Amino acid sequence: MNTIIAYFSTIPSSHRSLILVAGITIFWLIENAFPLFNFTYKKWHHASINIFLTFTTIVVNFCLAFILLKAADWTIATHFGILQWLPQMPLWLYALVGLLLLDLIGAYLVHLVEHKTKFLWRFHLIHHTDTWIDTTTANRHHPGESVIRFVFTTLGVLIVGSPMWMIFLYQTLSVVATQFNHANISLPKKVDTILSYFIVSPDMHKVHHHHVLPYTDSNYGNIFSVWDRLFGTFMTLPKEEIIYGIDTHTKPEEHNQLKNLLKIPFQKPRSTKNK
Repeated sequence: MNTIIAYFSTIPSSHRSLILVAGITIFWLIENAFPLFNFTYKKWHHASINIFLTFTTIVVNFCLAFILLKAADWTIATHFGILQWLPQMPLWLYALVGLLLLDLIGAYLVHLVEHKTKFLWRFHLIHHTDTWIDTTTANRHHPGESVIRFVFTTLGVLIVGSPMWMIFLYQTLSVVATQFNHANISLPKKVDTILSYFIVSPDMHKVHHHHVLPYTDSNYGNIFSVWDRLFGTFMTLPKEEIIYGIDTHTKPEEHNQLKNLLKIPFQKPRSTKNK
């Protein structure tokens, strides 16, 4: 555990970038070999849109990273936050509790709020317009949503009182987990079900991308599935019944053109059965 802490305390940006690229590459190869759905689409065109939006997310997080650093340093210096108030515990348990709480506030909560708040939904909508969910969809976020999520991540750091090594560890696990659960891969049903009791599995998250309620408003988790089960937002749906996308943006020129995707939050909201 001490080795892990030492590594993530000083993890170079190049290593974090390598993990992101390696994850996309590995899951890209796996989903080509064992696809959940056999899509007929221009894979490279689709990937180029999602990778561009991934790049904007990286830029936003890089530009604002100093805020996270200051927040983490402040919580440690002032002994503020849940982790700072807990009694002494084994290091592995300390890390697990911290990761769970960061996942609750920085992922589950912000995701829930984005679905329940009309203004924030305009930005998150871009993620749901994708009609070909694969590993590149993982970070298909409008730059505005990247800022929103950063705010919640910072809030999570302050409430949890997490050191910087824990933040880097969480972000690394988060990247890999979201690439995994978005990947267009088919796992044996029993394996996926067992995984879903601990982490967000591919089949579990695909339900969230079904185009109609109540499924769209379910399975908000990122790494850990416990929060959906605990707060009653966990749902299942046979994968053969899943239809990706959102009913307000069904035309290819709406959901498969970068220029329009960037404009969606500022366009007039459309009436929908979904929101």
